[in-house]
Amino acid sequence: MMKKSCDDIILGIFSWACALILILSICLIIGFLVVKGYNALNVQLVFSDTNPVDALLLKQQVFDGLFPAIAGTVLLVCLSMIFAAPLGLCTGIFMAEYASAGVRQFFSLIFDILAGLPSIVVGLFGFSVTVFMHHYLSAKIFPCLLIASLSLCFLVLPYIIRTTQIALETVPLPVRLTGPCLGAGKLENIMLVLIPSSMPGILSGIILAIGRCAEDTAVIMLTGAVASAGIPDSVFSGFEALPFYIYNIAAEYSDPGQLAKGYGAALILLIICACLFFVSHVIRAKFADQTGYKG
Repeated sequence: MMKKSCDDIILGIFSWACALILILSICLIIGFLVVKGYNALNVQLVFSDTNPVDALLLKQQVFDGLFPAIAGTVLLVCLSMIFAAPLGLCTGIFMAEYASAGVRQFFSLIFDILAGLPSIVVGLFGFSVTVFMHHYLSAKIFPCLLIASLSLCFLVLPYIIRTTQIALETVPLPVRLTGPCLGAGKLENIMLVLIPSSMPGILSGIILAIGRCAEDTAVIMLTGAVASAGIPDSVFSGFEALPFYIYNIAAEYSDPGQLAKGYGAALILLIICACLFFVSHVIRAKFADQTGYKG
């Protein structure tokens, strides 16, 4: 018993030490960005010399500010999730409720492998598809917002599929049997009982996917992101994005002022991600309160 107690104490100390190191590392990184970039955070960094109201209403183009990159990032994330969320949810439901044991085991392995796929490989795949479509189809397709969104969709699909599957599979048995006991069919039970009950867990996967879409650089730099595209006028246009802007500044800055803008852009990207996570967390908490299941 004494040996077990000592092991528990050592494990507890190790766990707390790891958590403390992680928290301190995050605080150090964020603090470094704040110290380096807070002086650059102002209206001019976002809108340059353009009137903010005219820029927001798309009456005037912003040329030396981050507004096009911010808009491009938000459009990229939203379009990627429009493609990824329905497909990921449907596939996760099939895996959890309809697939046989052999099929579930096989595709679970495939999705786990895809989840670990380097983003540069996905970017090269999207670029190769674009080259193929450009040369062999009548419609001339170039790297654009649509190709980048579809590539990011492919990148984050495994997260949504696996979290949806696990969330559905871990619904407590009494909740799972509620619908059938009341005469509901399989589809009715899934739609009216299982999905609402597992929605907090499903939204956790969507939150992870949103963060991956917002921060990835390797995919978008090969599939449509450019340095000065302005606000995209269609999904077939090039676009600007904050991750690519930060990468470009870090690689090619010529003076401390430009580097400070890069740090400011990194802070803005963190703020956008934090806002997206906050909204998703609020929705997740609302579903958890309604269902009483923390999933």
